[in-house]
Amino acid sequence: MAKKMKRDLTVEEQLARGPMDLPFLMLVLMLTGIGLVMVFSASYASAYYDPTVAKHDPTFYFVRQAIFAAAGVVIMYITSKMNYQQFRWMSVFALIAAFVLLVLVFPFGYGKSTVGAQRWIRVPGIGSLQPSEVAKLGVILFFAARLSKRDTEKKKKYDRRKLSGRLFDAMDRIGLLELIPYGVVLVAVAGLMLMEPHMSGTILILVAGASILFAAGIKMYWFIGGGTAAGLGLWFIMNNTDYMASRLAIWKDPWSDYLGKGYQTIQSLYAVGSGGLLGVGLGNSRQKFLYLPEPENDYIFSIACEELGYIGAAIILILFALLIIRGYWIAIHSRDRFGALLVVGITTLMAVQVFLNIAVITNLIPVTGISLPFFSYGGSALMIQLLEMGIVLSVSRQIPAPRQG
Repeated sequence: MAKKMKRDLTVEEQLARGPMDLPFLMLVLMLTGIGLVMVFSASYASAYYDPTVAKHDPTFYFVRQAIFAAAGVVIMYITSKMNYQQFRWMSVFALIAAFVLLVLVFPFGYGKSTVGAQRWIRVPGIGSLQPSEVAKLGVILFFAARLSKRDTEKKKKYDRRKLSGRLFDAMDRIGLLELIPYGVVLVAVAGLMLMEPHMSGTILILVAGASILFAAGIKMYWFIGGGTAAGLGLWFIMNNTDYMASRLAIWKDPWSDYLGKGYQTIQSLYAVGSGGLLGVGLGNSRQKFLYLPEPENDYIFSIACEELGYIGAAIILILFALLIIRGYWIAIHSRDRFGALLVVGITTLMAVQVFLNIAVITNLIPVTGISLPFFSYGGSALMIQLLEMGIVLSVSRQIPAPRQG
């Protein structure tokens, strides 16, 4: 098939062929590259001593992560070449897929015996898939697609002569009526994730949804009321669920069970504190030698702090901060509301995930299973994160050119 000449392209096709945002792309590639280096450094000891790893190959985790990273970069590039308007019709199917996967966790999931929660599904050829990762993206796509039409939809008129009409009209005027479908989606997704249980994933879903609602112009009092209700609800669940209540107790005093449930937190704090200003040197961590459990996963930043020190850890956090700031810049300059809401949701999700991961490894908040984007070992999660970055780059292609003075 002959390649179209530029003059033969439609306006939509020409817009989708604009230049992608290079600062954002370079920051993503830098963080992914540093993340791969840290996966290799943090995992080679545990891979060598792991009896399930063939021939005790110290590069086992690194090679798998590198393959997924390469595949993820390809997916990111392909996604960035797409016209992001196509994600409008995909949003419903993405949300349905998220619900299906979350339901399938219960009969086909695993992880209960190792981490106390059933959050993964085995996928042939890939390994494991955490449905919560798909759910986050599904909620963002669905909310952005629906809320982008908020100002163009014709408002319904209700018969005020009837009680039901007056009730619906009052609900519509305060903004409750339009929030109901979004509230139902969030409650349904969060409920399924709490049943796993997956508290950190639940918080991320609620924050991602709330960020898009906020950017879409929902009145502030709903966030104050909803945030208070959600916070009280989560606090009640955490204090009345044995699995979560024990984590709260350990968070308050890890040394009360220093050889049991508090062990990982204590070893993480040792790793962070041992780094000092300049660190012990890349590859020279002591805590990764079977002291800190699974250092290549949620606690990989602890190893980064130990090996790279305060300076190295600060550079990584600065790179994340620059990526987040650039993401919001793209959202502000997006061509339309749909693109802006997409980028706000994805950027806020990443920002909160980075904060929560760092907060966990420093014992600022209770231990919860939350990974560090681009760093923590996990192929499917990395690929979905790079897919999300591809969506942001797709939006950046259609940023209107600045006016000439």
